[in-house]
Amino acid sequence: MATENTALMQAARAALKDKWGLAIGTFLVYSLIMGSFGAMQKVGLAAILVAGPMMLGAATFSLSLSRGKDAKLEQLFDGFRYFTGALLTYLLSLLYVLLWLLLLIVPGIIAALSYAMVFYILADDPNLKPQDVLARSKELMDGYKLKLFYLFLRFLLLAILCVLTLGIGFLWLIPYIHVTLAKFYDDLKNKGYQPG
Repeated sequence: MATENTALMQAARAALKDKWGLAIGTFLVYSLIMGSFGAMQKVGLAAILVAGPMMLGAATFSLSLSRGKDAKLEQLFDGFRYFTGALLTYLLSLLYVLLWLLLLIVPGIIAALSYAMVFYILADDPNLKPQDVLARSKELMDGYKLKLFYLFLRFLLLAILCVLTLGIGFLWLIPYIHVTLAKFYDDLKNKGYQPG
């Protein structure tokens, strides 16, 4: 039986205790970089090239925080050391989700949930082939997609509250989401799944 979402959220808050400043600063940098590339229409290709490595870096940083290791802002850029794998994993997962979305919205959501752990898996084993990363994420999420969906619904409610703070609350919410997802990944991994 997987750990309850509320317990994972509580564990994430405990991991962030005394680390909120570092987490907020790191994810502010992450959001600014991702937002800047996303907003500039003429560099659509650059946005695609940056997304995978940055998402891998965010997963690496989140796992470090979640596991009580020495998390550093520089980890945000660790994904560029595995640029090709991170890029191909991002493109492949995006392609699969988009193909399922073409059928219907629900299959697209299911596909997105199936591949939600790809960058955490890649952070644990950056030398995995992209298709293996996706296959492992699918295997890991088998039977837990609805649980993750409910977790996202909780965060959606918190996001609505953040809007009421004129967006300031997102400074805390974004790292909270990432570290909770890292806890979610580790919880499933510790129940029998082994990367590598």
